[in-house]
Amino acid sequence: MTRTLKAACLAATALCALTTPSLAQTKLRVADSFPGGHYLVKLIIQPWMAEVTKRTNGAVTFEYFPSQQLGKAADMLKLTQTGVAEIGYVAPAYVSDKMVASEVAMLPGGFKTSCEGTRAYLQTARNGLVAQQDYAPNKIKLLLAVALPPYQILTAKTAIASEQDLKGQKLRTTGGAQDLTLRSIGATPVRMAAPETYESLSRGTLDGVLFPLDSVISYNVDKLVKYSTEGENFGSFIVAYSISDQAWAKLPPETQKAMAEAAEEVNRSACAAVDQQEAETKQKLKDAGVTFAPLPAAMKASVATKLGEVGAEWAKGLDGRGKKGSEVLKEFQGILKAAGG
Repeated sequence: MTRTLKAACLAATALCALTTPSLAQTKLRVADSFPGGHYLVKLIIQPWMAEVTKRTNGAVTFEYFPSQQLGKAADMLKLTQTGVAEIGYVAPAYVSDKMVASEVAMLPGGFKTSCEGTRAYLQTARNGLVAQQDYAPNKIKLLLAVALPPYQILTAKTAIASEQDLKGQKLRTTGGAQDLTLRSIGATPVRMAAPETYESLSRGTLDGVLFPLDSVISYNVDKLVKYSTEGENFGSFIVAYSISDQAWAKLPPETQKAMAEAAEEVNRSACAAVDQQEAETKQKLKDAGVTFAPLPAAMKASVATKLGEVGAEWAKGLDGRGKKGSEVLKEFQGILKAAGG
């Protein structure tokens, strides 16, 4: 190689080094209400943080605060908006007064698997009416979301074998759509964040829970409940991590791209893992002494009819508040139908 050519190559290399953008070292605070060993932490936020750090070659790292260290579950939206945490576990059900449209994914009978619900929710929460009504007004951007499998009713003392058995049963809910669900079948909803459930059950202020099976174990509720419905669909719950619009805008495009791509990967893997774990968790609960039983045929039909009316009631309530409930419901059902859900 001639000296002139060599010098040109060295100059070009130097120029590339000067013009190629490099990511500045960034540490972001992430907060949620889950205990550190919770299965959803292992499936969602931990792998996502690791993947983002990997994709940015270590330029982006995270400081993680589990177990409500920075605030209660109901405070996560405000903590994220104000920058106490750049990324927060903003579960729409815990702030249903501010993110009411998201409850469309928590209505009973909507979808059969976590992945069906996850894909549908992500579509509307990123590009549809839920994005317009819940995320944009609150100035947050959805990063990660997983819809939990259909909820069951688990009780401490009374097996649910008749509609009379449901009357007056005080059952934990996340509020909003789940309250409508329980009232429609005669039970009494008690709005409560999951970490508070064990103590309330042990004190007898709750008779049971409306829960996904995996959370029964994660919050040690398996030690207190004795009976569970089987094969029912009493609604779901959206697990979601969001970043404030302000924090997102401060990130370089390369970091935004890494976060979005990592989120797509984790959303797919997490919902698939949640679906796979359902049967395994059910067996663990049986081994722990929980009795599973389907509702008697006549009761099942009656309950299904009542649950089928919850969506329309929910939508009508939102319409009356100018929240386009009927449009949201129609859009979400259309997304599920188009996907074969």
